[in-house]
Amino acid sequence: MGTGDREGASLDADRNQNGTAVLDELRAAIGRYVVLPSEEALTAVTLWVAASHIQPALQHAPRLAVVGPTKGCGKSRVLDVLHETVHKPMMTVNTSPAVVFRVIGEDPPTLLVDEADTIFGPKAGDKEDLRGLLNAGHQRNRPAWRISGPEHKATAFPTFAMAALAGIGDLPDTIMDRAVVLRMQKRRPGEHIAPFRSRYSVPELNALRDRLTAWLAPLRSTAEGLVPQMPVEDRAADTWEPLVIVADLAGGHWPSRARAACLAMTRNEVVQDEQTTLKTRLLRDIRRVFEHQGAKEALRSQDLLAALVQDAEAPWAEYGTKGLNAYHLANLLRDFGISPANHRFENGRQAKAYARNQFIDAWARYCPDPTQPAPAAGEAAPARRAQSKPSALPSGTLPIGPPGGPAGPRPTR
Repeated sequence: MGTGDREGASLDADRNQNGTAVLDELRAAIGRYVVLPSEEALTAVTLWVAASHIQPALQHAPRLAVVGPTKGCGKSRVLDVLHETVHKPMMTVNTSPAVVFRVIGEDPPTLLVDEADTIFGPKAGDKEDLRGLLNAGHQRNRPAWRISGPEHKATAFPTFAMAALAGIGDLPDTIMDRAVVLRMQKRRPGEHIAPFRSRYSVPELNALRDRLTAWLAPLRSTAEGLVPQMPVEDRAADTWEPLVIVADLAGGHWPSRARAACLAMTRNEVVQDEQTTLKTRLLRDIRRVFEHQGAKEALRSQDLLAALVQDAEAPWAEYGTKGLNAYHLANLLRDFGISPANHRFENGRQAKAYARNQFIDAWARYCPDPTQPAPAAGEAAPARRAQSKPSALPSGTLPIGPPGGPAGPRPTR
């Protein structure tokens, strides 16, 4: 080996060692300011931040969906930390879509969107352009065409940019399917974080940002040529590939740590999707039971359970260890704002029961019957979807599915 070869190998080793060190320090710093759902989630956020510094080399711009069931789960604090560490941060809470279209170029900013549920919710009509940009910008060469300039020429505006979106409840499938998902929870008593103060937190995080830039900017051409081995396929691989590329550039323990996080978090989102599908099936089956009972005003919990379990084609007889029970039923329906209550029946006796009018809004939203008209305004108040505690991780081989975040609130410390 010639002298030049030895010097090149030594330089590569120094870069890898520097990358490992800066990722380790960034991971520790993020963990001081936020309690994330798991160690894998902390790894994913660290790599997502680093990947923002090589955006010009990437084919896909993964979203980071920071979601939680209520306020006070640390979503905005995550954005605070990201703002001081990502490449060219751009907050978009009150930003005009026209501004965002014009600032995205060959070296795009990293979009940070707080209160993202307002962009995709029922009152988001005036934000259609921004919503379209966030949907399209996951992949290169998906420009948005607009009439622009005094000559009113058709102009293609690039949309490719990494984006972190924080909001209450799940974002639309078009975003969640292209995102690394953090399912935030409120901190438990005894879980402490360092206060985020501009006078010392910002300089610390900015110093890490500058070290990331110094390490990764010279490696953009190298990153562009990397085709890493991925533990998942299809869109999940597209979303996680930038994070794995950064881990491979760093070397050390990061390549294995990145792939383990990819597997765990993708698997958890598959479980989350399966739970959502199961709940929709439950709504349909309950509607059928009410129809068979002559659309009664209410059904006793025990009668509803018996009817569900007796359906040989439904999964309820085998749900859990001994079949669907009252606890399971209440837990599955909680996300829809539906719960049992005392009800007085014709014979004068009271019993725990489910009222039919509780289901009308959920039926219309999640499993509409095409033969029935939509409910009239005010017939049932819509309930904001909350997050329930997902089931445990499945064992065995990984079903390929959308990327995402962990299901349970495991502290990072």
